[in-house]
Amino acid sequence: MRELLESRLTNSTVSSRFPLPSPLQAPSFANWPASTPQTFSPTRESAAVTEARETFRTTSKNNSHSWVFISAIGDGMMALLGGLVAFWLRFQTPIHDIGVPDTMTIQQYAGCVWLGSFSLIAILAWRGVYHRSVLLRSRWIKSQIIQGAVIWTALFLTVTLTFKFQPTISRLYSVLNGLCTMVLVLGWRGLLELLLRQPRVLESLQQRTVIVGWNDEAARLCRSFAKDAVSAINVVGWVDSSEDVFSRNVRAEVPRLGNLDNMEQLLARHDVDMVIAADMDGSRDQIVELANLCEREMVPFKVIPSCFRIFISGLNLETMAGTPILGVDHLPLDNSLNVLLKRSFDIFGAIVGLVLSTPIVAIFSAIVYLESPGSIFYRQRRAGQNGHAFDIIKIRSMKLNAEADGKVGWSTKEDSRRLRIGSFIRKWNIDELPQFWNVLKGEMSLVGPRPERPELIRNFKHNIPHYNARHQSKPGMTGWAQVKGLRGDTDLSERIKCDLWYLENWNLLLDLQIMLLTFFKRDNAY
Repeated sequence: MRELLESRLTNSTVSSRFPLPSPLQAPSFANWPASTPQTFSPTRESAAVTEARETFRTTSKNNSHSWVFISAIGDGMMALLGGLVAFWLRFQTPIHDIGVPDTMTIQQYAGCVWLGSFSLIAILAWRGVYHRSVLLRSRWIKSQIIQGAVIWTALFLTVTLTFKFQPTISRLYSVLNGLCTMVLVLGWRGLLELLLRQPRVLESLQQRTVIVGWNDEAARLCRSFAKDAVSAINVVGWVDSSEDVFSRNVRAEVPRLGNLDNMEQLLARHDVDMVIAADMDGSRDQIVELANLCEREMVPFKVIPSCFRIFISGLNLETMAGTPILGVDHLPLDNSLNVLLKRSFDIFGAIVGLVLSTPIVAIFSAIVYLESPGSIFYRQRRAGQNGHAFDIIKIRSMKLNAEADGKVGWSTKEDSRRLRIGSFIRKWNIDELPQFWNVLKGEMSLVGPRPERPELIRNFKHNIPHYNARHQSKPGMTGWAQVKGLRGDTDLSERIKCDLWYLENWNLLLDLQIMLLTFFKRDNAY
């Protein structure tokens, strides 16, 4: 009924509109022969129910499109208002004397205001904001608006510096325009969110979803949807796909609606808008039959690709010699331009970091030496990109020969080997400052998965699923797992999830966000 689907779910499922690759297998259908497609002859009552459901689905789909148009119109109006407010602030208030004083009229800036409003809508559309599948993802939309406003302002400034317009476009006006528009658009989106949260509107926008089969992936998916009170997905229940009678005792988080024998009736009875297959134990023919049923009933059909446990957002369907192949591809840092951008940012940041941190390093090096005479800097082997080892540089925070007994391990909260000043410099990450040199040499990045000691992780690739996948990028001075408090002797599986999430979702603004959070997030820093 509600043709919405969160983009993260779409990226992590395989749609029935494409042929399924042979490695993927389908759910097991109880009493449903794979070679004999079932047909269902609708009764007069079921035909009426089906017709009513299709009518409601069409109405809901049109409603969602209408809300998208309303959101775009509202954004455009706020962009126009932002341009007018910025003009007033720049030329009608005391700050008009900043820079070169000039007298401007709104008529002279009218074209600039209109062009700015149109270009903002174009950038937000490019960011994917105007799609009915993301209407209820308010936090994601707000982040895209902020990023879009930053990009928009940067482009405006670039244009004003590159071209000579008549009248001249004030650079201060461009900055004020970006700030005012961002605030107004965010305020408008907050009001729109209140409207979309109304029960009747929310019901028309949510997709009523049924899960076929039950496993850990299905449970995780349901928990994720349940955390969001206004999720675009409403899981109404699950359908048993197993012939095992004991499967009825499965403790699922949503009600069991029945089995696949009466799947067509269940679609009508529960007004199902989408089917997600989670159990992949059956044959390919059986899952194709279920996909065909959903196609006949005009219900979107998705498959949780359980054989892919990592880099789900990088799944890509391509054709090789006429054969469809599904595989992991197109991660952000697979793009050469992104690699160049990240490396350029690392070089700039490392140079600035070395210059600014030199006095701090000198002061704390002296303190360390006074407390524990000896080597100030500590070199330690760490596993880098693709598993290549390198020497990381740190200010020594422990006593000399702290590992003389040959025991290797992570530091603990009450570690007796730590210097008195060691607790302070580790809490504030001061011991990491010399690693700007590692970044400049290209052994590390400013942001990335934290490097681990080879002797500690030698067996991790066998014992911890997907551990080595984190080594596809350079290790970082800080990282997403670190700002989440997952460092040192903490849950490795959760740490790896954070590292993989970072690799899947990398962008330069995310790096900046993590770097800023590093100053405020110091959990488990000991």
